[in-house]
Amino acid sequence: MREHGTLTETPKDIPDAVFALPSTLNWMKALAILTTELGVDFQNARTFYQRVQRRDLAEPQLNSVFEQLLFSLNQLAALRALTAVPNKADVARVGIVTWYYGVYGAASAMIAAADGSFPETHAMTALQWDRQFANPKLAMPPFADRLSSVKKTDADAELAAPRSRGQYSLTTTPTTLEQAWGCSAEYLSGTAAWERWNQEQRVRSSPAFKALEVEDFRTKAARELRDAAFVRKSICFLHEASRYRGKANYRDAIYLAYGRSVSTLVDGFIDDLAIVLSRFSAMAAGYSSVRMGRDRWTEFMTDLEARRAISLSPLEVWS
Repeated sequence: MREHGTLTETPKDIPDAVFALPSTLNWMKALAILTTELGVDFQNARTFYQRVQRRDLAEPQLNSVFEQLLFSLNQLAALRALTAVPNKADVARVGIVTWYYGVYGAASAMIAAADGSFPETHAMTALQWDRQFANPKLAMPPFADRLSSVKKTDADAELAAPRSRGQYSLTTTPTTLEQAWGCSAEYLSGTAAWERWNQEQRVRSSPAFKALEVEDFRTKAARELRDAAFVRKSICFLHEASRYRGKANYRDAIYLAYGRSVSTLVDGFIDDLAIVLSRFSAMAAGYSSVRMGRDRWTEFMTDLEARRAISLSPLEVWS
């Protein structure tokens, strides 16, 4: 279950990427299908958030919203530029990192628009977004699914709803809405399993566990410590995105650049990344525009369109 660490394998020990890449590529393909079929765009986001109350944000708070939305737009512009690179294996890993930071910026904008705060770490950003958007059902599908706990019995019970929309393996490319939902549910399940491993490692290093003088979780006291940590840990889309970025930088890094079939496998992948980021960014902009009010939003869009240095117009994504 390890997602990062020291790479000890040599190229001859690594299987062809055809066996390692599917889950990475197919989750994004699934999200591209879902966001397109579900119509996640700026106008639909404004309708989704129509009951959100307008708030008079102070200038520093408004600046945080604008800055993070522009940051997200910049990442999207970079992804669209990467689609022109002939060999997508050259930019697949960089594309994932660019995608993640675009999602992170858009989520940060939503948080700033919601309460004026700007979390200091990525972990706190995911926690805040989960509390303010995923948990109260203020995220648009397919970004709305979450697990309130990673304890296996709890997680399996909550996964029943996402899996009821479709069941499909992440090792096979989805082509239909039902298959895409199946892939989405499986990635959520995989993220929960990954977080269980992480939580176990944290518990093992805690003073409370060490005081038990045990080496595993076979005793009742050890299991109670572990399960308490599981129950405290929730999973939302931001956690999935963070895991995705981590996989690209560590465990999957070699698979994205090594193997004769990689160039063929990742064909179209950058396009999927751009589609999903544009949809998530549109959701964030839709929420932010409702929260700050039409006048403030129009002023921002007018200024950005007139002064932008990037080639991508905000009108292509946020109108």
